[in-house]
Amino acid sequence: MGITDVQNPLIGDTTCGSLLQQLQNIWDEVGESDEERDKMLLQLEQECLDVYRRKVEQAAKSRAKLLQALADGRSELSKILLALGDKTVAEIPNRATGTIKEQLAAVAPMLEQLWKQKEERTKEFSDVQSQIQKLCGEISGNLKLSEDTSKPVVDETDLSLKRLEGFHSHLKELQKEKSERLQKVLDLVSIVRDLCIVLGMDFLSNITEVHPSLNDSVGVQSKSISDDTLSKLSNAVLMLRKDKKRRLQKLQELASQLTDLWNLMDTPKEEQNLFDHVTCNISASVDEVTAPGALALDLIEQAETEVERLDQLKASRMKEIAFKKQSELEDIYTHAHIEIDADAARAKIMALIESGTVEPSDLLADMDNQIVKAKEEALSRKDILDKVEKWISSCEEESWLEDYNRDDNRYSASRGAHINLKRAEKARILLWLTPWWPRLRRGSRVMVLHLLMMVFHCLPC
Repeated sequence: MGITDVQNPLIGDTTCGSLLQQLQNIWDEVGESDEERDKMLLQLEQECLDVYRRKVEQAAKSRAKLLQALADGRSELSKILLALGDKTVAEIPNRATGTIKEQLAAVAPMLEQLWKQKEERTKEFSDVQSQIQKLCGEISGNLKLSEDTSKPVVDETDLSLKRLEGFHSHLKELQKEKSERLQKVLDLVSIVRDLCIVLGMDFLSNITEVHPSLNDSVGVQSKSISDDTLSKLSNAVLMLRKDKKRRLQKLQELASQLTDLWNLMDTPKEEQNLFDHVTCNISASVDEVTAPGALALDLIEQAETEVERLDQLKASRMKEIAFKKQSELEDIYTHAHIEIDADAARAKIMALIESGTVEPSDLLADMDNQIVKAKEEALSRKDILDKVEKWISSCEEESWLEDYNRDDNRYSASRGAHINLKRAEKARILLWLTPWWPRLRRGSRVMVLHLLMMVFHCLPC
C-alpha cells in the first residue's frame, strides 16, 4: 500500500485501534524491524500514560479546588450563621447529598443570602453604635467624640439579634439620659434668664460664659448637656440667687430709709410715688420679686442717691422738724393741763442741733419717745379731765339757767323763746344727772370745782 493510500486520521472516526492499525501498515510498508516497532510502541505507550497522568492530575486539582470551595462555602456559612446567631435562617446542606458541583450549587444561593443579611445586620450595628458614640460624646462633653463622623468598628464575629437589642437598649438609656439632662439644662437656662431679667443683667453674656451652645441661636438638640455644663449652670444660678438676695436686702434697707425720711419730712405723695418701684418690694420675699429690672444696679444707685439727698435735706430742715415735734408735744401737754417750760425745751433743742453732738435721727427719736409718753400721761388724766369739764359745763349751764329764770319775759312769744325753753329743760336734766350736784349748794359746788382743778394740776407729769 502506498503512502497516498493511507487514510487521513482527521477524517472520520478516529480511535486508538485505527491509529495503531495505520501505524502497523506504515511500518510494514516502510519495513521497520520488530525491535524498532517494539521500541516505538513502548514510547507511544509511555506518552499515552503521560497524557493520562496529566489529565488525572488536572482532574484531581479541579476536584480539590471544588472541594476547597465547598469547604470554604460551608465554613463561611457556619461563620455567618454563628455571627448572626440565628440558626433558623438557613441550614447547611448535608455533606453527602449530591455531587460536589451539586453541593456547591446548593450552597451558593444560601451563602449569597446570608452575605446580604450580614451586610444589613452590620449596617444596623454601625448605625446604633454611631448614635451611642455621639450620645456618649455629648454626655461626657468630649466634642471630638461626639463630632467624629468616622464609622465605628463593628465586631463582625457577633452580629446576633440579642447583641443588637443590647445596643438598642443602651441607646434608649442614653437617649433618656440625654432627654433628662437636656431638660435640666433648659430649666437652669430659664432660671438664669429670669434672674438676669430681674437683676437687669445681660443674659447672653452670662449664659455663653457657661457654654457657647446655650445661646438661643443654637438648636435645642445641639446644646451642651455634659456634667461640666450642668455644674457651671448650677453654680451660675447659685451666684445669681445670692446676688438677688443681697440686692433685695440692700434695696429693702434703702426703701425703709426712704419711708422714714418721707414720714419725717412730710414728703408729698407725688414725690414718693416716683420711688414706688423701690418701696413696692419693702416686705417682699426673694421669690416674690419677679418684675424686670426690679433689682437692677442703676435702680439701687438711684435709691442710694435719693437717700443721700434726703439725708442732706433732713440736716438742713432739722430745726423745723424738731420744733414741729416740740409744738406737737406742747399741744399734748396743754390739752392735758400739764405745765412745762416750753422756752427752755426749745432752747435745749437749738443748742443740741447747733453743737452737732447728737445725731439728728437720735434727737428726733428721743422727741418721738417724749410724745409717746405725753400721750400716755394725757390718757391717764382723761377721766379726771372729763369730770372737770363736765362740772365746768354744769356750772355754766346753772349760771345760764339762773339768768333765764330771772327773766320775766322768758315765756313770751318772742323770736327764739322756744329754743331757750328747750335749753332750760336740758340744763335742768343735766344738773340733776351730774353726781352730787343736786345735794350741793352753789357755793359748795364752786369750791369742789376749784379743789378738783388744784388736785389735777398737782398730779405728777
